Amino acid sequence: MRKWFAPRSAPARDDAAPRRSTEDIDSLAKRIIVPSLPVSDEEMARATHQDRGQKLARQEAWDTLSDKIQYADHTRLATPGGETASLLLAAGARSDIVAAAEDALHDGQHPPDDAIEALEEVLDEMPGDYPSALVVALAHIDIAWAWRNIAARDDPAAAARAIARHIASADAILEPYDGTAIDAPSIAAARCALIAACDKRGRRVAEEYEALITLDPDGHRHIRALGRHILPPYAGGVKALEVAARRVAARTEDTWGAGAYAWAYLDALALDPRALDLLEPGFFIEGLRDILARKDDQHIINLLAAFCAITMAPGAGGRVLPPQADRTRAEIHDCVDWILEHHLQELHPLIWSQTLLMPGHAPLLPSRRALIAKGRQTALRIIAARFAGHIADGSSLAFSRQGMYRLPAL
Repeated sequence: MRKWFAPRSAPARDDAAPRRSTEDIDSLAKRIIVPSLPVSDEEMARATHQDRGQKLARQEAWDTLSDKIQYADHTRLATPGGETASLLLAAGARSDIVAAAEDALHDGQHPPDDAIEALEEVLDEMPGDYPSALVVALAHIDIAWAWRNIAARDDPAAAARAIARHIASADAILEPYDGTAIDAPSIAAARCALIAACDKRGRRVAEEYEALITLDPDGHRHIRALGRHILPPYAGGVKALEVAARRVAARTEDTWGAGAYAWAYLDALALDPRALDLLEPGFFIEGLRDILARKDDQHIINLLAAFCAITMAPGAGGRVLPPQADRTRAEIHDCVDWILEHHLQELHPLIWSQTLLMPGHAPLLPSRRALIAKGRQTALRIIAARFAGHIADGSSLAFSRQGMYRLPAL
């Protein structure tokens, strides 16, 4: 176990201490010494798969793309942070079509049908090829979401028709394929994405995700998506989320311990603090520890640290919580201390800025350089504030493979 190398006389963090000013925190943050990666291994791995998918689609090398998606499926290939390689390849392959549709909608235009129709020609050229069906079906689902998110407010009737048409097309394309039968988690994930895009989800959300997670229990993204998609009332709501989280934790105990319980709640809590109402904090925190015991990856560590520090911060989301939910949030928020102390070795600033700014909800995001700077500043200020008592005497905090330790003032 990593050790905390501060002298015994180092003051413990005191939540009751007077709140320090922004200037004080900024000054203390200058004495936090931790490597910062503008581009992480996880980002590079994701980009490699997506770029490969995009390049092969542009070259119309569908046979090669199909082989790579099938290989990624059957080997359960994933990035260091756990992103599914087959889905990243498919995302790259459809990215040009989806981006063009989104651009048209942002310009107040209806996306032309010729682009998606040209993509559908691949299905005729490669009958029975599930990776090709995967790419086309997910393109339809993405375009349906684009209509809902971009155009539904200004032209609800046209959006409703377009959404229904694209969802029906995706359903028809996926209908011949059974992800379990052909050992293809990507197809099972596409079916889950299809249900999530429908207005009426009901019990099918839990059922389809159960099949997907059984196929690929290591894929924590699937478990996170389950919590996110079952949360809305028409899909089950908070009660269904708690049931699903416990069920998936039991089913994946050999893989994640209690970790799946935490994964299932992670995105749901970011979307709606009411998910705290039924959450069992002790089980959730046990889940965090089990995740890090099994996946001691710096991408995951930054992700969970930023979640605890920012998403679970007091007053986050601007919603006043009932006393029990507020206590639960505080318990999770305090987990940032042991995650930083025992696990953090390097900062991934984009994770911190994305957690802070909630991409997808903000209409315009700053440049990548600004996001990296903001993420680093946010992380360093949070670390400084949490451990201010340890460095108030002029000493510094440093992070390495041996854990967090204190450097005395010169």
